[in-house]
Amino acid sequence: MALMITDDCINCDVCEPECPNQAISLGPEIYVIDPAKCTECVGHFDEPQCVQVCPVACIPVNPAHVESPPQLWAKFRALVGEPASPDVPPPPPSGTAAG
Repeated sequence: MALMITDDCINCDVCEPECPNQAISLGPEIYVIDPAKCTECVGHFDEPQCVQVCPVACIPVNPAHVESPPQLWAKFRALVGEPASPDVPPPPPSGTAAG
């Protein structure tokens, strides 16, 4: 599932630099998350970094973009230029940035 930023956003600017996929940008009024780039930090971290740093807890799952963990891994692989082979299981999360 991709995440989304709600109208409760206070434009504090802390989420955008934390996104390893550069899925967060400033929209017309508040920050927005591009669902085509959001993997909920799958492939990079154990938990979404934007959610971890948000001071007002305004980043829930986007119900319009529901994705399974394998779909998030496939999206991550596509974003980093790796083949999204169904024969290759995703590596276990490490809790640190992928290198």
